[in-house]
Amino acid sequence: MTSLILVGCGKMGGAMLAGWLETGFVDEAIYVVEPNATVIEQFASADGIIIVKTANDIPEGVNPSVVVLAVKPQTMDEAIIPLQRFVRPNTVFLSIAAGKTIRYFEDKLGQKASIVRAMPNTPASVGRGVTVFVPNSNVSEETTLLCGDLLSAVGEVISIDDEALLDPVTAVSGSGPAYVFFLIEAMAAAGEKAGLPMDLAYRLAKTTVAGAGELARQSEDPASQLRINVTSPGGTTAAALEVLMDKDGIQPIVDRAIEAASRRSKELAG
Repeated sequence: MTSLILVGCGKMGGAMLAGWLETGFVDEAIYVVEPNATVIEQFASADGIIIVKTANDIPEGVNPSVVVLAVKPQTMDEAIIPLQRFVRPNTVFLSIAAGKTIRYFEDKLGQKASIVRAMPNTPASVGRGVTVFVPNSNVSEETTLLCGDLLSAVGEVISIDDEALLDPVTAVSGSGPAYVFFLIEAMAAAGEKAGLPMDLAYRLAKTTVAGAGELARQSEDPASQLRINVTSPGGTTAAALEVLMDKDGIQPIVDRAIEAASRRSKELAG
């Protein structure tokens, strides 16, 4: 890899940069385009990091293998203009901007541009994210693997061929952490109503959700089996699940939530 350009070093861009530095994956220069000095301060002394305020400040001789686009979707129009000079056969543009389609980038960068669109989620900030990505037809198999390796610095990576799947992906994993956080809130609130002090209820809810998630991650059993394993017939868990799994319980609510998020993802993509 000759060099890499990271445009935007906010929460997600910063998480990826930290992952690359920790793993030593990028062994050449990383140009970081970030006008906010406070945001980039933690990386200022890192070896191989070259910080610039705008993409126009990147020297003409730089030949990046990957240009990672990690700016907010509403600022993409402005950010992408000075990057057009990097459209080359050996350069891929990897976007993590929600709602910006492959067609959008092809319109901005040209039909010959190699483009990968990715949807990460916020647990990437602690190295436990999951990112789904899709390349356009110009991206080689080797470059697809390279992008997957870059994204794996912040968690699990899944490659797909159908860009339309990114709408439900956004609804399940992109927005999913918020659903889990709300579950923690709801469990804590219910615990308080049942008589627990709020700080204890919150601690129990948060730690239980985190532990159950880790158990699910490490186990080869499906979630349905893990649920059965912890449910004694006629016990307390069974009594709770009778409510949660009722026809008017949590499943139809989750169905509607995922449908609403997926629909909104399509609307934002235009």
